[in-house]
Amino acid sequence: MIRIAALLGLLLAPFAAVAQVAEPDSYRMDHYRAPVPSTLAGATVVDTETAHALWTGGTVAFIDVLPRAPKPANLPEGTIWREKPRHSIPGATWLPNVGYGALAGETHRYFRAGLDAATGGNRTHPVLFFCLQDCWMSWNAAKRALDYGYDTVYWMPDGTDGWLFFDHPTKEIHPHP
Repeated sequence: MIRIAALLGLLLAPFAAVAQVAEPDSYRMDHYRAPVPSTLAGATVVDTETAHALWTGGTVAFIDVLPRAPKPANLPEGTIWREKPRHSIPGATWLPNVGYGALAGETHRYFRAGLDAATGGNRTHPVLFFCLQDCWMSWNAAKRALDYGYDTVYWMPDGTDGWLFFDHPTKEIHPHP
C-alpha cells in the first residue's frame, strides 16, 4: 500500500509543481512557453468555458497576443516566404509580439492603438487576453493592460489550445495593422 502511495506521489508531483507557479512581481522576461501561474493580480482568470460564455455574450474584446515569426533574414533569392496562418477565436483582435516582458516604445504604441481600436478607446470596456496554453505572452499582455489602466481584464491561460479542445469555432485572423 505504501508503494502505491509513493508511486502515485511521484506521478502526480509534476502536476502539483505546475499548479504552484508563483505569480511574479513584474513581467516575465524570457522562457515564454512554460507553466504559468493560476493568478494575475487585478485580473480575472477564466477557464475556456467561461471565456466561451463571454465570447457568446459579445461584450468582451478578445485579444490574441500570439507572437508572429519574423521573415528570416538573408533568404536565398527566389525563396517564397509564406506567413504561417493564425486560426483564432472569431472576432478576436490579433496583436502579435505585445506579450514580451520588455517592449520598445513603438510596440507600446502599437499595443495601445490596438486596444483602443478593440475597445473604442474605452478603458472600462472588458478585454480578454489569450495566446496558447502555458504561454506567458498573454499573462504579460493582460498585466500590461492593467498597467495601462484597463478596469476589467480577463486572462485565459489555456488559450486557443483550450478553445480547440472544446471544439469551439476558430477563424483565420490577421494582425491588427
